[in-house]
Amino acid sequence: MQKYFMFKELGTNYRREIIGGVTTFLAMAYILVVNPLTLTLSSVPDLPDSMRMDYGAVFVATALAAAIGSIIMGLLGKFPIALAPGMGLNAFFAFTVVLGSGIPWQHALGAVFISGVFFFLLTLTGLREKLINAIPIELKHAVGAGIGLYITFIGLQSAGIVVNNDATLVGLGDLTAGPTLLAIFGIIITVIMMTRGINGAVFFGMIITVIVGMIFNLIDTPDKIVDSVPSLAPTFGAAFSSLTESSFYTMTMLGVILTLLFVDFFDNAGTLVAVANQAGMIKDNKLPRAGRALIADSVATTVGAVLGTSTTTSYIESSAGVAAGARTGFASLVTAALFILSLFFFPLLSVVTAPVTAPALIIVGALMVASLGKIEWTKFEVAVPAFLTMIAMPLTYSIATGIAIGFIFYPITMIVKGRMKEIHPIMYFFFVIFVLYFLFL
Repeated sequence: MQKYFMFKELGTNYRREIIGGVTTFLAMAYILVVNPLTLTLSSVPDLPDSMRMDYGAVFVATALAAAIGSIIMGLLGKFPIALAPGMGLNAFFAFTVVLGSGIPWQHALGAVFISGVFFFLLTLTGLREKLINAIPIELKHAVGAGIGLYITFIGLQSAGIVVNNDATLVGLGDLTAGPTLLAIFGIIITVIMMTRGINGAVFFGMIITVIVGMIFNLIDTPDKIVDSVPSLAPTFGAAFSSLTESSFYTMTMLGVILTLLFVDFFDNAGTLVAVANQAGMIKDNKLPRAGRALIADSVATTVGAVLGTSTTTSYIESSAGVAAGARTGFASLVTAALFILSLFFFPLLSVVTAPVTAPALIIVGALMVASLGKIEWTKFEVAVPAFLTMIAMPLTYSIATGIAIGFIFYPITMIVKGRMKEIHPIMYFFFVIFVLYFLFL
């Protein structure tokens, strides 16, 4: 095992790898609660049961997708990077596709499955790098920041801090309400721990908030801590059933698939480079075994869709594990083992409510918005499409719409500015695709 993961060459050992793997798990364990609550639209009242996925099944699918993805990344890519259903992509799945467009969640899983297959094929053929390189860096940063604003907005709504207002669309909620006060407490305690640089701050913030919620009778106390694993039957294989229906094959679903593919592209690539650079694995500006890591991501997405969850991707929280000493894929195997173990703690995790997970959405959103500093705002032809990409996501409640608007305006502003030669031909293809997306939406 030490020889396979090159412990000696990388200057590591079992102790460092285990500590790193545990640290990564604690940093991203919040997804075990946030993802099921998001995909089941728990924060949205009065929805028909047909629009809600089964909470227990999504919980199992989340844990298994994270475990399988992390195992593949560890064994094949040999990177200390863990995978799980991605933040932002799960919100897009639930709030834009299912709630906003009224698309059945089975169809949404089908779209995730197809995007995973496309991702896999693009990785094998080498087209993936060409597509990513064709998109200007400013738009890449704007997409990341926009998704951060989007999930922050969802978090504020889940907390009851931002509510509907007929006169102004949105307004300040009742800050004296119990659930809202609990969410505010969670935000404060998480921000304090994040500021102090505590590993796993988001996860520990949720645990403390849950305990406080139980003390004040805002959260139910679980009857038991450990129990049998919930059934996966309600969601397993639902993605395949949707692919046999003619209603699946529409321009709207094409837009959904492209958005899933596009966001996963940058999310995964950015995480790989960031974590590998932190671990000192990038040599001569190249990432070794990058193809294997991308295959791990695409396979995990495909498997996750079959199990019953949104797009699975690499987690930037893996950097916490690297900071704790992880240098090899063995740490990812440790993280995977902990995700599998968490399956038996469903009773403990199932009592968590939306106000408890809201701080995680808000904090992760704040971290994602950091990419705004890398955009050249003084260049108007770049600033406008980047700004529209970012701001349209929360205001239209759609990641896809933000991407589409930005990709339409970018060629227009660049051509008018006389910088037409700087536009990659693939960007014109995206321009046409997204114009058609709006026309047939």
